[in-house]
Amino acid sequence: MPHWLVPGAIAASVLQLALMAEMPVSMAGGAELAERNSCSADAKNAGITLPKGFCATIFADKVGAPRHMAVGPDGTVYVNNRSRKSSSSGSLLALKDTKGQGHADVVERFGPPDDGGTGIAVYKNGVYVDLGDEIVRYDLKPGDIAPKGKPETIVSGIPQNGDHKSRQFTIDPAGNLFLNIGSATDSCQVDNRAPESPGIDPCVELETHSGVWRFDANKTGQVFSPAARYTTGIRNAAGIDFDESGRVYATQHGRDQLHENWQHLYTSKQGSEQPAEILVELREGGDYGWPYCYFDAAQNKHVLAPEYGGDGGKAVGRCADKLPPVAAYPAHWAPNDLKIYKANAFPESYRGGAFIAFHGSWNRSDGPQQGYKVVFQPLADGKASGPYTTFADGFRDGDPEGTEHRPTGLAVGPDGALYVSDDAGGRIWRIVYTG
Repeated sequence: MPHWLVPGAIAASVLQLALMAEMPVSMAGGAELAERNSCSADAKNAGITLPKGFCATIFADKVGAPRHMAVGPDGTVYVNNRSRKSSSSGSLLALKDTKGQGHADVVERFGPPDDGGTGIAVYKNGVYVDLGDEIVRYDLKPGDIAPKGKPETIVSGIPQNGDHKSRQFTIDPAGNLFLNIGSATDSCQVDNRAPESPGIDPCVELETHSGVWRFDANKTGQVFSPAARYTTGIRNAAGIDFDESGRVYATQHGRDQLHENWQHLYTSKQGSEQPAEILVELREGGDYGWPYCYFDAAQNKHVLAPEYGGDGGKAVGRCADKLPPVAAYPAHWAPNDLKIYKANAFPESYRGGAFIAFHGSWNRSDGPQQGYKVVFQPLADGKASGPYTTFADGFRDGDPEGTEHRPTGLAVGPDGALYVSDDAGGRIWRIVYTG
């Protein structure tokens, strides 16, 4: 099977060395770049590890529970923030570095006083935000850092029931708003997450969940409808982004509890190593398998889920025609965001590839919890062009009882800097390439 669909330490190491050694081909002049992207000598990459030539600063810290981010043309970073404290000035954030030192020295709030959500995007002159059962748009006036005034509703009536309520989305240059509606259950069982409960067949939940819906970002007053579904069979597309050719990609959170619910079919080790987390290219009308199937990276194919007659990973059945992933990753790492790198500031090998933020696992019971990192997946012509490599690591504090930081959101600034948010410690990093 292709070596980049399954973790391979040797292949990953070779690619990582190549990426580290390569010089950028489209960048600003050396002195100007060094000044603009300099990191303080004592920063030590702000506590995380990065490839040679990259450095990080703490852009903002202890700002709540920052989820996804978007960066405006002037470099203002907008954050959908699950604030832990109610604020009369708003739970959403607008952060700006006016001194060029890699830190936000201006912090403004907007939006509702209580919790925000997850999804956020900047499109034309507006900030689009996921708030409960709505996607709303805040108008941005020239000279404002944070939006002023009340938002207008783009989409309302979005389902909020069940296990996955975060509404991640992206907006492409044509104004297509691709919205994730995660599953209401783990695997569409009659009794959710219960041992040996069979799957509902057909899974009625697919009518309003477990896929990506498409709306028009330029139109207000739209109401959620099953008719707007773009793809189906994706349990939770927590990261969505598009490339320069218009392809749209998403990361899926794979299902849980293979061993816990089906102990006669799966050992604890098998349950911790299956199913793979996957990166898919979204195709209109495409079916990616959930809940009937899951992707087995060791076999490089979809197999039948136990709730629908699966036998522990051997039977394929109705899964033979499900769309395959672009790439696969270890089980239960929780890919929470995805950004295709369309800027020029990083070395050329990063151009068009995908950065993926893994939030980290909670259910690898046979071994240590894993994930908690940002990886880079090279892509070419809509396909994986090599194995993934670890780009940013060291977020976890090593305490088996807890995690100090958990990567959650990603954003790329107009200058090519990569931002990483952390909803456990409330931190945001800014990562630049200095050569």
